[in-house]
Amino acid sequence: MNRLTIPLTTALALALAACAPSTDDTDPVAEAQAEAAAAVAAAAAEDTFAPADEFLVRLAEHCGQAFAGRIIANEPATDEPDAFEGQDLVMHVRGCDDPTRELQVPFHVGDNHSRTWILTRTDDGLRLKHDHRLEDGSDDPTTMYGGDTVEPGTAQRQVFPVDQESIDMFNARDGLSVSTTNAWAMEIEPGQRFLYELARPADELNPEGRLFQVEFDLTQPVETPPTPWGY
Repeated sequence: MNRLTIPLTTALALALAACAPSTDDTDPVAEAQAEAAAAVAAAAAEDTFAPADEFLVRLAEHCGQAFAGRIIANEPATDEPDAFEGQDLVMHVRGCDDPTRELQVPFHVGDNHSRTWILTRTDDGLRLKHDHRLEDGSDDPTTMYGGDTVEPGTAQRQVFPVDQESIDMFNARDGLSVSTTNAWAMEIEPGQRFLYELARPADELNPEGRLFQVEFDLTQPVETPPTPWGY
């Protein structure tokens, strides 16, 4: 793994200062950030941070907070109704009990609270899974798809090519074979922006390719959304 760098040390110090509990001990955001900061500090002491760890650190700085997003790419355009266009889009950083190992980020689309992104530290990098639930909390027929990073990536951007488990799931469901070439990505600039991306290359399955991006404004937290379905 890469050794801890001076810039990261500085960033961690700033994160710890920013995440210190407020005078209001009942503030759930301050409490979540303080717990995340403590876990990050313990991991940093091991002096073995890789880009995957740095990425989680940056996201953990926002534990307990929610942010509004906007679609910046949704191609190709179709005549079919789109589930995301015209909806309030909100991400919420939660599941911070062990933020150096896993973070949960529900992605709320209007009144639909079915989606949660789960980021997990693996031996080699990061894993992204999409936990989809029905309104009663049970699993959606298509859930827990995603992939593992195959490149180190950077502290700012991580890419998750579709894994074989997800390919098998997509092939088994009508109309989802186009997703077998998916690659997801996430980008973060703490206190500035977070980006979620789905991309497919143009090929025989997808003659026009696919690019979907949602950018979230991290400069202005918004009201915490409802608990995602099933949680």
